Amino acid sequence: LLSSCISPRTPPKSILRPGSLHIKVTQSNLSSRVLCYGSLHWNLTTRTFSLSSLMLRSYITNTFISVPVLLFITRTVPIVVAMASSSSSSYKSGNNPAMLLSDDLIEELTSQVNDFAAARGLQVEHKDKVNDDGSKLLVTAPISLFPNAYPASSFRRGQILAPSFNLLVERISRDDVWLNETLSDTGVADVDPFTGRLLKMFQDIYCVEGAGKFAKKADRLGILRSDYMLHNNNELKQVELNTIASSFAGLAATVANFHRQLVTRVANEDESIRHWLEENKKAVLGSSSTLISEEDGVPENPALTCLPSAMNVAHRRYIEKFGVETSAEPVVLFVVQDGETNTVDQRMLELELALHHQISVVRMSLTSGYTNLLLNESDGSLKVLLDDGTAREVSLAYFRAGYAPTDYPGKNDEEWATREKIELSRATKCPCLGYHLAGTKKVQQALARPGNVERFFSGDELVNITPLIREAFAGLFSLGADATEFDKSAVNDALSGNEANYVLKPQREGGGYNFYSDRLATKLRENVSKDLILSNELAEFILMERLFPPKQMAYLLRSGKVEGYGESISELGCFGTIVSSDDGEVLHNEYSGFLLRTKFSGVDEGGVASGFATLSSPYLCN
Repeated sequence: LLSSCISPRTPPKSILRPGSLHIKVTQSNLSSRVLCYGSLHWNLTTRTFSLSSLMLRSYITNTFISVPVLLFITRTVPIVVAMASSSSSSYKSGNNPAMLLSDDLIEELTSQVNDFAAARGLQVEHKDKVNDDGSKLLVTAPISLFPNAYPASSFRRGQILAPSFNLLVERISRDDVWLNETLSDTGVADVDPFTGRLLKMFQDIYCVEGAGKFAKKADRLGILRSDYMLHNNNELKQVELNTIASSFAGLAATVANFHRQLVTRVANEDESIRHWLEENKKAVLGSSSTLISEEDGVPENPALTCLPSAMNVAHRRYIEKFGVETSAEPVVLFVVQDGETNTVDQRMLELELALHHQISVVRMSLTSGYTNLLLNESDGSLKVLLDDGTAREVSLAYFRAGYAPTDYPGKNDEEWATREKIELSRATKCPCLGYHLAGTKKVQQALARPGNVERFFSGDELVNITPLIREAFAGLFSLGADATEFDKSAVNDALSGNEANYVLKPQREGGGYNFYSDRLATKLRENVSKDLILSNELAEFILMERLFPPKQMAYLLRSGKVEGYGESISELGCFGTIVSSDDGEVLHNEYSGFLLRTKFSGVDEGGVASGFATLSSPYLCN
């Protein structure tokens, strides 16, 4: 993006040279990008840019070119110019699916998306705008217009892995010795105050004899989501394992419903859409793959059923366990962020609990909980004060907040006090601190070390489960006090010109925190000596092999409008739910649905809520 170095009076001389081929670009936008070969021309008199008279929309000769977008500023209007890059995709002119879809068709499908979104609640709150009366403005959630081709075999592998990762997190949460060694002895807790504080609370409540007596008697609920990318011939590799605030179950299920009816109804009526799906299938599975078959399609997404069902298991178990009177049935507490924009997704879970399980939900932030949550010191019950002055007991605290330092803004640690109050209670937590810590990047990296996964399984599980889990791991390398020569060899490789093959990850959730390419190399150079001695500051990071999933074409929408089209990549999330008793007995453990996120291939980060990706669905291909 060169707008920062270009003004109407100062052409970028290192880039712009007078050329023999020119076209005057008077109007353009992100959804109709201009592609050209040759030079740009700067007219000193009119102070405008000129380009070749050849004007193409993302195509040239016989090859589709993946293009970065450069923004130039003229005196009157901004224009968008896409400079051809040297990399090309597998699409050839004539079979590129984007050439098959007319503007009228895209406009009609976009209208259908917005209608469906309004009718079915496929919406998010606008971050910056409100209605004229000041009420929140709901817009269509970020979405891919079409489902994305995905290997059916890889999808099934993700489903199979979900209960295994559920068990792994459950057992890690009860191994305080291993958690302390992994997060404390390696230096992570020292250089990352947020993780350090979570670990200190965990130690004070669960690792001290006589402390946390009610917390230790509480059941545990895990709503987990293991995120994967395809890599090297469509091998399924784990990006991360989310153990707190695993979101978009409701919206993902709704997106799948839209995409399923789209491909079963519209694709049968419009040959161009069918061809679009076929070409994307070939792009992902290979040019030798067959045409669309009856077995291909968008699967049912049970997330909106499975997650509330798991909450119901935990809720009913609490009532039975503690003999709570049904006349004063407890509520489920949703711990949410102030200013949350993904409220519709949360409300879907809330409505499902009310309609199908007759469970009431109370929403509250960590800040409000400081004064509106009461812990009974005699029996460990947690009660929430309602607006009418009454109090209701809490059976389950479901966290959709609390995963980032920004969720704890109080100058007097009010939010931390709320988190501790909830953790000390006998209410079931989703997640408890052990589950939360099990989802840190450092734990993910430590598990890849020989013997660590095997620590948590025995007997038939050791034989049947651990190999599947290990096959899902990408390359993971420590940058802390426990870094080995193996880890340092990866650091050296990244510093030797191969930084594009790695990602530098801190102990954070929510998207937008990772380091890629030049920023990664700069961060390492600043903290690694010539003899590969790592600074203490790097202990809060892990280094991960970068995954390169297959690319396919996509139209992406944001706020109900086409943001653009081009090559995209996708990330699959598989939900899993687990309920365990205070002594570790597993009462419930299952795969619980999916989430597919799609972004343009040139975008590094991948969060939907953070504005990098869109919601999509897998079009399973056999």
